[in-house]
Amino acid sequence: MCSLYRSFGCVYLLLEPYWKCTHGKVEVTKDGKFLTTMGKCKVFGELAILYNCTRTATVKALTNTKLWAIDRPCFQAIMMKTSLVRQAEIVDLLHKVQIFQHFPEETLNKIADVVEETYYDDGDYIVRQGAVGDTMYIIQKGKCHVTQRPGSGGSPRLTNTLKKGDYFGQGSLDGRDEKRDANVIAADKEGIVCLTLDRDSFLQATGGPDSFISKSVDDSKNKKVDSEFADIRLPDISVVATLGVGGFGRVELVRVNGRNQTYALKQLKKKHIVETRQQEHIMSEKKIMLESRCNFIVRLYRTFSDSKYLYMLLEACLGGELWTILRDKGSFDDGTTRFYTACVIEALSYLHNKGIVYRDLKPENILLDSQGYGKLVDFGFAKKINQGRKTWTFCGTPEYVAPEIILNKGHDFSADYWSLGILMFELLTGSPPFTGSDPMKTYNIILKGMDMIEFPRKITRNAANMIKKLCKDNPTERLGYQKNGLKDIQKHKWFDGFNWEGLKKRTLAPPIVPHVRSNSDTTNFDDYPPDTDPVPPDDMSGWDKDF
Repeated sequence: MCSLYRSFGCVYLLLEPYWKCTHGKVEVTKDGKFLTTMGKCKVFGELAILYNCTRTATVKALTNTKLWAIDRPCFQAIMMKTSLVRQAEIVDLLHKVQIFQHFPEETLNKIADVVEETYYDDGDYIVRQGAVGDTMYIIQKGKCHVTQRPGSGGSPRLTNTLKKGDYFGQGSLDGRDEKRDANVIAADKEGIVCLTLDRDSFLQATGGPDSFISKSVDDSKNKKVDSEFADIRLPDISVVATLGVGGFGRVELVRVNGRNQTYALKQLKKKHIVETRQQEHIMSEKKIMLESRCNFIVRLYRTFSDSKYLYMLLEACLGGELWTILRDKGSFDDGTTRFYTACVIEALSYLHNKGIVYRDLKPENILLDSQGYGKLVDFGFAKKINQGRKTWTFCGTPEYVAPEIILNKGHDFSADYWSLGILMFELLTGSPPFTGSDPMKTYNIILKGMDMIEFPRKITRNAANMIKKLCKDNPTERLGYQKNGLKDIQKHKWFDGFNWEGLKKRTLAPPIVPHVRSNSDTTNFDDYPPDTDPVPPDDMSGWDKDF
């Protein structure tokens, strides 16, 4: 929306500006009724730099008037740069703190999001000896004196001087309410600034003080599992049947010599990857899937390559594609949709905690294992962006693409929340809410927003409410984007009474239990003819040497 500012015959056309009066006087009226006058240093229009809104009053210059004006794009660019600079400075300080040095970058970004800047005047006590505390401090500016009273009593003695980058109180983050063993006093005439991190925020951002210990144990277990596949070679693999066919190549059900278990082998034509410029996406897919250890994500065990193809040896999920079941049934009831939405939420929670945005959510990318649990597959569009970061790549299935991706505004994890709402709608009705005869028409319909969509009666009130909260036009307003993240989605009324613990432990009975007679049974997949495509040419460029 554009606003007009008129001053003695001059017209200024600005995009949602926010004004500060530096000289002169203006009159404010509403519906022709006088409200007030404003002069130097007064501001108006500030809501317009935060979000698109209708002007609530008219402002008219009464004298020759000078204004400072800033429009929304400029304001947002400044705020983004300021935020990124501040976060970089904080993360740089965190790198210097010994107890944080083992945390990955995405965890440090999370910590940077929850620390607070606190100012202390010269002589202020930051902590007192003997007091119980739950906060850690990192000096960002200035210096402090550390004093300690001897155990036998007497006056406190100066024992240390702390400066920028030094820290104290870290022992309070481990869950114990220990008493402070010294005084820390601000000792800078210009005052000091500390980054403060309380225990609750630390636990929420990191998962607890033992998180890196448990991570190292898990990693060692994962390495042991991965070593089981290190000696497998392509000639050891024999095809049992075809599970899927696409432009990229085929997915075959395979056996490995000397093993009873079956696997899925995804083969990708290198020529097709190069022609569609998907090299970076393929390498990212391999890295993300190899590192993923989640019961709701299909496992990738190892990869191979030759002159014509790339190969991915995957966990075989013989329950079939959720899309195939949806196609045959027409739509799912509330309970079935809730269960498979919950499976997706568990997968997204795992990915987002690792700083990964998925970006390709749709029923075709959800496979059922033999028990009926849903698992995400196909990570070609997944990308590691870390907390507080955005990416500008245009990708995804047209019907599921979020508005900010279409508008090239930059997107983050909230794009997955939008897609989650679209998935719910499609599972409940059999088709996504935004469809057009071509992608551009679909994008134009998406930009009109979810409020323009008429919900069928079969979608319950709570389900409709959740879909609309997930599919807010503004990414920051979407359910799941707030402080508690995906937990806010789990606590929505639509999930009232849902057994999340049973889902995680796999003791909850799935609504669809596929009939799988053996580990070579492919009856839950469509039938595919033998491969008659011409053999692709060799690709010896070497871009896949690390695959």
